[in-house]
Amino acid sequence: MNERSSVAELAESLRREVERYPEGRKLPSSRALMERHQVSPVTVSRAIAVLVAEGLVVSRPGAGVFRAAAFAAAPDSPAAPAARPGDLSWQEVALSADSGPRDLLAAPVFATLQVPPPGVIDLNGGYPHSSLLPERLLAAALARAGRRPGAWDRPPTDGLTELRGWFARDIGGHAGPISAGDVLITSGGQGGLTVAMRSLAAPGSPVLVESPTYSGILAVVRAAGLRPVPVPVDADGVRTDLLADAFEATRARVFVCQPLFQNPTGAVLSPARRAEVLRIARAAGAFVVEDDFARLLVHADAPALPRPLAADDRDGVVVHLRSLTKAASPNLRVGALTARGPALARLRATQVVDSFFVPRPLQEATLELVSDPGWARHLRTLGAELRDRRTAAVAALHRELPGVLGAHRPGGYHLWLRLPDGTDDAALVAAARRRGVQVTPGRPYHAAEPPAPNLRLSYAAADGPAQVAEGIHRLRTAYQESTG
Repeated sequence: MNERSSVAELAESLRREVERYPEGRKLPSSRALMERHQVSPVTVSRAIAVLVAEGLVVSRPGAGVFRAAAFAAAPDSPAAPAARPGDLSWQEVALSADSGPRDLLAAPVFATLQVPPPGVIDLNGGYPHSSLLPERLLAAALARAGRRPGAWDRPPTDGLTELRGWFARDIGGHAGPISAGDVLITSGGQGGLTVAMRSLAAPGSPVLVESPTYSGILAVVRAAGLRPVPVPVDADGVRTDLLADAFEATRARVFVCQPLFQNPTGAVLSPARRAEVLRIARAAGAFVVEDDFARLLVHADAPALPRPLAADDRDGVVVHLRSLTKAASPNLRVGALTARGPALARLRATQVVDSFFVPRPLQEATLELVSDPGWARHLRTLGAELRDRRTAAVAALHRELPGVLGAHRPGGYHLWLRLPDGTDDAALVAAARRRGVQVTPGRPYHAAEPPAPNLRLSYAAADGPAQVAEGIHRLRTAYQESTG
């Protein structure tokens, strides 16, 4: 049982127990709760914190935890008077001038962030399982960061100079074309994408995107009032012959791509096409937004990685985006945009209006983390664990669902499955959920009608190779059920 489900179950058990207590009655000690429920001290502490936040109990340091007097008048208590619901229908009129319901734009993003309930295997999430995260390194980095002189002072709006320098070297190399002055620290990858889309393209204009592509890119593009135009991807990355045609037909000034371990196909842009992408974009007078989200998720058996497109660009064509959240923690929302000239000034202006700056303590902790010798060891361990999960996933797919898996690369965290023609991917996802496994339909990864039914399967969020294999076994059962 994972920590999240243990906390939820203990909190629910304590809620029922507290209902029988008179006001002010003291709950059993943490040690007694640990022994009774066979859980860790952390689980007890977090469950108590849930009840405190709900107002059911109060915690008095040194004395214990007591039933709160306000519990009897809680909103869902039988003794509480029923509140008359307000009339919210006016909001439909007020919001009707917008371009469309934002919840529809955000639905695929919500789906990838959804935490499955206990007993459901997560083959959907984009973040590695908690057991793969460097929690001790993060805790130590946060502790050291909090003691740094000036850690709580206001940071430079572009970000800490030392952290910007680290990103510049990590992206372009020590003698590369990128300096600290070319880097803007952002609130994670999604925040960086939002800043880039709102800065580089005028509302209503077309933006070229890979097809299929990460659903979060499509959500950001549409939320910015832009029009995504798909350019097909094959095993070698974006089709550069069609990219040139798309630029000519649309007069777009932005192309968003993921050259390394593309989400969802896993494709790596071939060397010949790398040069072509830069040449075509330069000829079109357009920017290439390079979402380098998976560089730190390279598997232990992968060949040497190609350099970022930004490392070979001296003309300011590439706006590079890098984030540490997937390799470190979903909560370490620190990334970097790299650009030059007026484009960087535009990015900076957009971010400062939106959010001022990324909190300094978070930047200080990030700098401590990447400067720790344990960071490199963590990345090697993560690469080995992802390799083992991928190997288990590939073997299970060949055994359980032969024929659905195409080419795959040793990097990233996902596989792109080609389902037989006529398969309803949404029905399959619903059937899989009933069978206790969470996967992602392929439709939200297309800016237009999908050419074929697909499924994206993530192996990073599962608790080990054995759970990956079990999840795929359940998926086969769901497939048989959904197809009759």
